[in-house]
Amino acid sequence: MSTTTAEPATQVDLPVVGMHCAACAVRIEGALAHAPGVSKAAVNFATGRATVEYDPAATAPAALRDVVRGAGYDAVLPQKGDYAGGSVSTEEAAREADYRRTRLRFVVAAVLTVPVAVLAMAGHLVPSLAPALDFPGRAWVELALTTPVLFWAGREFFTGAWAAARHRAADMNTLVAIGTLSAYAYSVVATLAPGWLAVGASSEHAGHGAATPAGVYYEVAAVIVTLILLGRLLEARARSRTGGAIRALIGLSPKTARVERDGAEMDVPVADVQVGDVVRVRPGEKVPVDGTVLDGTSAVDESMLTGEPLPVTKAPGDPVIGATVNTTGSFRLTATKVGADTVLQQIVRLVQEAQGSKAPIQKLADTVSGYFVPAVLCLAVLTFVVWFNLTPPESRLTFALLTFVSVLIIACPCALGLATPTAVMVGTGRGAQAGILIKGGEPLEAAGRLTTVVLDKTGTVTEGRPAVTEVVAVGLSEADLIRLAAAAEGGSEHPLARAVIAAAETRGLAVPQATAFEAVPGHGLVATVEGRSVLVGNARLLSSRGVPFDAAAVERASAAGRTTLLVAVDGRYAGLLAVSDPVKATSKAAVERLHAMGLEVVLLTGDNPGTAEAVARAVGIDRVLADVLPEGKAAEVKKLREAGKVVAMVGDGINDAPALAAADVGVAMGTGTDVAIEAADITLVKGDLSGVASSIELSRATMRTIRQNLFFAFAYNVLGIPVAAGVLYPLTGWLLSPILASAAMALSSVSVVTNALRLGRIELRRGS
Repeated sequence: MSTTTAEPATQVDLPVVGMHCAACAVRIEGALAHAPGVSKAAVNFATGRATVEYDPAATAPAALRDVVRGAGYDAVLPQKGDYAGGSVSTEEAAREADYRRTRLRFVVAAVLTVPVAVLAMAGHLVPSLAPALDFPGRAWVELALTTPVLFWAGREFFTGAWAAARHRAADMNTLVAIGTLSAYAYSVVATLAPGWLAVGASSEHAGHGAATPAGVYYEVAAVIVTLILLGRLLEARARSRTGGAIRALIGLSPKTARVERDGAEMDVPVADVQVGDVVRVRPGEKVPVDGTVLDGTSAVDESMLTGEPLPVTKAPGDPVIGATVNTTGSFRLTATKVGADTVLQQIVRLVQEAQGSKAPIQKLADTVSGYFVPAVLCLAVLTFVVWFNLTPPESRLTFALLTFVSVLIIACPCALGLATPTAVMVGTGRGAQAGILIKGGEPLEAAGRLTTVVLDKTGTVTEGRPAVTEVVAVGLSEADLIRLAAAAEGGSEHPLARAVIAAAETRGLAVPQATAFEAVPGHGLVATVEGRSVLVGNARLLSSRGVPFDAAAVERASAAGRTTLLVAVDGRYAGLLAVSDPVKATSKAAVERLHAMGLEVVLLTGDNPGTAEAVARAVGIDRVLADVLPEGKAAEVKKLREAGKVVAMVGDGINDAPALAAADVGVAMGTGTDVAIEAADITLVKGDLSGVASSIELSRATMRTIRQNLFFAFAYNVLGIPVAAGVLYPLTGWLLSPILASAAMALSSVSVVTNALRLGRIELRRGS
């Protein structure tokens, strides 16, 4: 067996150009998934992106682009500097160029189609015009105008259909190409050799216009192409609005930075700033990159990140985040994170990945889309055969042709493919604007099914900045007790340790250095200070070491909602420090919102029951699970899930990582620069508990929109296809025109996207 370590997979997002339906995405996804070196591939029709995980030793982005091209489409390789400083990316430039090409083709098609439609239909709508329009050579004029519409303006339908056929597949282009080409070919034969169709041709233009000797249908082909191009334009413009959150985030970043180099200050593009550079930030400017204040003081507006309206004072040594706004003073910073490593760019990346992900509910639409087009082709052929056999000989060919084309055109599955991903895009984008970073469609969907929300105490319900509020010394002075405890806690990063150290600093005590330090997870710590053994921790720690303590004092402090740190020196109880962690001002209202949504709220903490119960009473939490060690938190979450509950775990995203992973949805509380982007399914940038309720509200609204879209898309096809096939004709004499079918198909896609865009206006309340 080889002992070499496999190189970790690399992920790349490839913007794909030329996709026009969900079947296109399915085909590209299949081609990429089977490419050498690819471990996973996902293609999102709504975002137009292919997310590929691959082995860099076996393939590269350029090779993956060739795979996409081989499938009949094109992909854009992201360039260094894309999005940096708010610049337009290579992807956006490619999409804008594609949009302009489509717009030109639509304009040319519309100019040529209008006279074709007038010649074909005006005589029917206004009978007095019929004699003037029924002139010799009219069919030749329509042929001359329709040919460039079909084969220039609409050539992508045919090239796309041919590319699909080469891969033994079919997509929307296949349906449009076969439908329009059928109408065009019939009309060409009727124009060049009308005698060939003498038996099958109708003497009347089937309700489309004035009579012609052989009955031509150029207007069907021309109008269908023009309407579908119009639909694509409207759809592309509407879909571009779904990416507004990404553009808004990118737009926050400044374009230049004032950097000190070679003893002088110079303005350089943000993309050229390097780690270690010294950057000057003047009043009113945006901070260009993440860094640490070198000198100077100021107040920085961090509302873009935290939602906090009040500026935060920054002094030497304090961290600052790129894209925040310097309000008053001037300062210099040392760049610590640049380019893709900055907090803003990590958020942009997270939102991009979320928008490109698939919700589980989308699997249904993808499965249907994979079989839909071949099924429609079979149904269209069946429709043609049935009407050709049932209709009188003098009109059967034209009647069968019209129903055949109508079925092909109305059944294009664009709305089905857009139903889910557009809602996920807008929903995750709206969340990002509100400081709620959702990792993708799966957690977005799961959040809407939650029944129980489990909250960590410290830093989630409480401020996470505890302070020593009571000192009880036994056999030592208060100063010595605090001094020894602070020395022992000097090697710990726990919030309670910081509170003890702060208490010593506040009293001006000289804290010695501990010569030995051992953390006991879930219990406390053991250290050697000035040659003496010092224990600092909870009752479990002292009990395990056989040290008796004042249990009554511990109970009194716990009943008051305080956490107790017991101290023993050289094996003897030396007293306790009572620490209070104030409840966040927004926690009570946030818990009330969760209750109003029908959710059970559980407090899960390693603190003692008395303190935990006091905090729970203060904010109205239903149930308390206290004295739970870090490794036991995940087990408690699993127990809740095994009881049939759908559980969200809310914690700091680092210490609670196992519990976050064990929950159906893990929610990380992030504050300031400590944005735990990688820690959970959902990150609340502001660190405000009210964001939990807002994320659930957003999830429920998004899933409601997805269900509406899927219902509309399925209903449209279930109702539209039979009508196009002519099932109403024997009862009502009404037959759906291929032109109306193309208009309905285009409008269905636009309506689905427009419905998803409503999510961008949803109000997500913040804590005050």
